[in-house]
Amino acid sequence: MTAPRFALAFAATALATSILATQCLAQDYPTRPVKIIVPFGAGGPADVTARLIGNILQEGFGQPFVVENRTGAGGVIGTVEAAKSPPDGYTLLMMSNTQTANESLVPQRKYELMRDLTPIAPVNYSDLVIVVNPQVAAKTLAEFIALAKSQPGKLNYASSGQGTPYHMAGELFKTMAGIDLVHVPYRNSGEARTGVIGGQVQMMIDAVPAMAPNVAENQVRALATTGKSRSTVLPNVPAATEAGVSGYEATIWLGLMAPGGTPKPIIDKLNAAVNAAVKRPDIVKLWTEQGAVPMSMTPEEFDKYLRGDIVKWAEVVKKFADKPQ
Repeated sequence: MTAPRFALAFAATALATSILATQCLAQDYPTRPVKIIVPFGAGGPADVTARLIGNILQEGFGQPFVVENRTGAGGVIGTVEAAKSPPDGYTLLMMSNTQTANESLVPQRKYELMRDLTPIAPVNYSDLVIVVNPQVAAKTLAEFIALAKSQPGKLNYASSGQGTPYHMAGELFKTMAGIDLVHVPYRNSGEARTGVIGGQVQMMIDAVPAMAPNVAENQVRALATTGKSRSTVLPNVPAATEAGVSGYEATIWLGLMAPGGTPKPIIDKLNAAVNAAVKRPDIVKLWTEQGAVPMSMTPEEFDKYLRGDIVKWAEVVKKFADKPQ
């Protein structure tokens, strides 16, 4: 055999061996505990959802899926840790539209989402709810807008950090309503929620599943939800688009990613498992009762979805958002 032919045959053999090894790796995966990094605080939608999905994956794969909260910098710290982890399927990231917004809102990141991480699957999305502390002299969204217009820059709103869906929803609301509110970023959604309940801030836009219990206990007053129509969880609360801000819509969605370079067979195996989990009747029922809607896509479809969301939030950041703090 000539040298060129030998080299070609050797390369082909090496490639075939590599493909076979990767396929075998995926068949055995996982053989040890898997870490799910949640770059947000305990008790928030991402944390709760990660633990639920992790338990289901643990049942299916027979290995622990351990949630670790790595908070800070509006989700950037945990995302960096995930992006820099070995691409072997044993570190995953529970992410949200915070990460797609940060692509334009936080230019000094130590990672690029679509370069350094690989999409696995979306999980669910939820409408948000606009709430105020009960001491605020506004019982409707229209009254709150009027109050804010009469006191420009005097009222504030809480979020779980720069670039989070709650922050971006707040900036979009400010612009569409024509009001001037001061953004007060907290370290996580739990602290932000405590801030509005305690009256340190006047308003917050939060996920319906997280805030609905506080609404039911009259700890906050719900003025509007942010979906296209009313929430089934808060049916007596009007959607913002019918309550004075026509066309306003905002959600929070969650999904899983892995470090860039994670073998495709492992990504596909995880994708199939997550899609099966979110379609389980008991999970659908639970989320429906909480106001969350399951999402199901292939890795390729989720990749396209993420890229589109990055473009969408780049436009929002350009027009509406605060400068990074």
